[in-house]
Amino acid sequence: MTPPTSIPAAAPVVLRAQDVWKSYDQGAITVLNGVDFVAGKGETVALCGPSGCGKSTLLHLLGGLDEPDRGLISVNSVEINRHTNPLRLLRYEVGFVFQLHNLIPDLTLQENCLIPTVAAGVPRPTALARLQDLAERTGLGHRLHQRIQKLSGGERQRTALCRALMNKPRILLADEPTGSLDEKTSSVIFNLLLDIVAKEGVTLVMATHDRALAQRCDRLVEMRDGRIHEPQPL
Repeated sequence: MTPPTSIPAAAPVVLRAQDVWKSYDQGAITVLNGVDFVAGKGETVALCGPSGCGKSTLLHLLGGLDEPDRGLISVNSVEINRHTNPLRLLRYEVGFVFQLHNLIPDLTLQENCLIPTVAAGVPRPTALARLQDLAERTGLGHRLHQRIQKLSGGERQRTALCRALMNKPRILLADEPTGSLDEKTSSVIFNLLLDIVAKEGVTLVMATHDRALAQRCDRLVEMRDGRIHEPQPL
């Protein structure tokens, strides 16, 4: 078992993985090999490592999108298991930003961002006010009624960020959030991401290949061969 990665002593733990294992194809492909990981409140953590090392799988388990073969996952001290309602977790506790956005192209920016608020039962006036605030902060205020297919790659990723934050989650999980963008746009999106999570007190755990971006997080955690190795000091 690998030792948990460390967090500042004063920061309450909001995400924890203990001795987590995950395999696919009936155990033929092992992706995680006894992972231990913690993230503190308001912390920004970058998961780095080669493709296939288990970064995305760990994010999916932390967010309740998948279940481990064995081991414990907890969010805000509540264990996530087969008895947990994953939809409630995703609606109220965790926001997800994917590399390829997962937006609905035929809907407008506004319609895409309102979907999670409808699922969570947020009153429409409250949801519209939240979206207007996020859209202005991300430079999308003039694009609310544009269909996703008419937006640029950077605008789509900013839309995905807005959607993930609509229900004011305390935790944001981001899987290669700038991986499909050019260097300049990637830097802009990442600056925006760090600014918003800092102002809203959100814990960010991000999988990335971009070492320059990773080194701007509070902590960089190395993954290799389905295991977490000693974190690099930043």
